[in-house]
Amino acid sequence: MSEGGARVTVITGSTKGIGRAVAEALVQEGDDVVVSSRTASDVAQVVAELAELGPGRVHGVTSDVQDPDQCRRLIDEAAETFGGVDVLVNNAGLGRFARIQEMDPDDWDRQVRTNLDGVFYCSKAAIPHMIRRGSGWILNLGSLASRNSFSGGVAYNATKFGLLGMTEAMMLDLRHEGIRVSCIMPGSVNTHFFEGGPHPEDDWKLTGEDIARTVLDLLAYPERALPSRVEIRPSRPPEKG
Repeated sequence: MSEGGARVTVITGSTKGIGRAVAEALVQEGDDVVVSSRTASDVAQVVAELAELGPGRVHGVTSDVQDPDQCRRLIDEAAETFGGVDVLVNNAGLGRFARIQEMDPDDWDRQVRTNLDGVFYCSKAAIPHMIRRGSGWILNLGSLASRNSFSGGVAYNATKFGLLGMTEAMMLDLRHEGIRVSCIMPGSVNTHFFEGGPHPEDDWKLTGEDIARTVLDLLAYPERALPSRVEIRPSRPPEKG
């Protein structure tokens, strides 16, 4: 907890979509929140918006999770600003979809570096701060694509399958340090993740607020309980003809 007694939460990729919704929900919950993304102007805008909900409880850091030095700086600045780190939400993610025949090696590399390396770098930086606190929670945003392959998902599936495996191994590594690790695995979410989104005609999909609700529910679990994997999907998707 921060000096004021609030939980300190760091959220990557938190200027739009799921990350933005999680940040807003946690500020309203009373957390001290650190938002981040690669674009400084986006970070500044979200900090200004959320500061209206929680004056003095929102800090922004421009950070590219593909860079281990920037990940360390993100976590260290969060700890310096608020006195520590209690929760890390590894939300930053990238999707480039193509069959393997057409997959650009640069797109493959960017997805691996964002979806896997970024989680490793940020978690590695946060763990010592959590160990010093005697507790912590790392929430990794996976996908139902973490266990369901689809054509065109060669890179995305690979990284999300890998993220699920990483999460489960991290959970075993850290559980006796008082650090819980969970993977949240949404189905279709109506956000900016897909080009031009969110789309009004996709109102059957989950929303960022639905995933934020899941984060709040997880963080409310008693210390003895660890929901290590949470699958959440639209309750009534369109019926297939």
